[in-house]
Amino acid sequence: MLVYLDNSATTRQYDEVTETMMRAMENYYGNPSSLHTLGYESEKIVKNARRIIARSLGASDDEIIFTSCGTESDNTALYGIAHSRRRQGNKIITSRVEHPAVLEACKVLEKEGFQVEYIGVDSKCRLDMDALQAAIDENTILVSVMNVNNETGTIMPITEISKIKKNAVLHTDAVQGYGKVDLKNCRADMISVSAHKIHGPKGMGALYVRKGINLPAYLSGGGQERGYRSGTENVPGIVGFGKAVELAFGDFQGRVSAMGKARKYLLDGICDGIKDVIINSPEDGAASVLNVSFLGTRGEVLLHTLEQDRIFVSTGSACSSNKKGKGQSHVLTAMGLKPKEIEGAIRFSFSEFNTVKEMDYVLDRLESAVSRFRRLGSFR
Repeated sequence: MLVYLDNSATTRQYDEVTETMMRAMENYYGNPSSLHTLGYESEKIVKNARRIIARSLGASDDEIIFTSCGTESDNTALYGIAHSRRRQGNKIITSRVEHPAVLEACKVLEKEGFQVEYIGVDSKCRLDMDALQAAIDENTILVSVMNVNNETGTIMPITEISKIKKNAVLHTDAVQGYGKVDLKNCRADMISVSAHKIHGPKGMGALYVRKGINLPAYLSGGGQERGYRSGTENVPGIVGFGKAVELAFGDFQGRVSAMGKARKYLLDGICDGIKDVIINSPEDGAASVLNVSFLGTRGEVLLHTLEQDRIFVSTGSACSSNKKGKGQSHVLTAMGLKPKEIEGAIRFSFSEFNTVKEMDYVLDRLESAVSRFRRLGSFR
């Protein structure tokens, strides 16, 4: 049995997405900007995909910009708003638990002279709203807070933030929330999403930009994407993204319910069968993520032990795990966990394909792995 529980890192592409992309490669190879029939046909299927994605966000078609990934969407939003509004102010507010795509961009902006304030979180990764409200002033031009935390599944209060942001632009990195929580009423001015987190192709993302937001071009050239992002459109990737959204949102509640069922079963089993654990995810977090610290163990060792039984999990964000010299999780650190508690942390992340039967297998192997490590560790 193979059990894949690293869906926050990436998902297995829907078979229907692969088939749709293959048809596009074979039949829709015209440049969407060309004036002939082949170009028009490619443009038509790109427009259809844009419409599907816009509808999933409660947006209009002309508020969607296609990008290469969630990171590009985040960078486009942060750099674009910072540079276009620097005459109005130079303060940017974000959280300490953002994805590196936001945190690293903020570091660059700090070097350019922008003031960046990082808001803390509590032990369940919930944002300090009092600190956020106190930080927002007339000099604040941008607030960027993620929709769902990628390590703990904590859902951030984007709608509430929209009510206190004053004149600042509100951006949310919704890469982990898209397809798992309802974003239609979150009231953010800009929303970053990614295809490969919802069983779509890698190398595709999108950025929602509310009408009226002045965003400069991120890539200059031929004027594609209404001038925001020049470059010939990735037609197969775009239509694959559209197909993934169509499938994921076709039975939105059913998908989320399936994830929640597997998550709860695994959580209950861990709490009942394994002693000395800390549940780092909040009870009301997204159904897609469960973060647990197994005290007296090392997460990396547990990961590779489970891998031998064809169970695939992670110790945190895939975008940070391979960095040379990487320290412990910045998210769990910001939550106040001790080094040994962070060392034993495992992230389980779910899709609608995970089942209770799989969770029984995971629990059996997990209990054995934790017990074995603790027994051997006592002799070190």
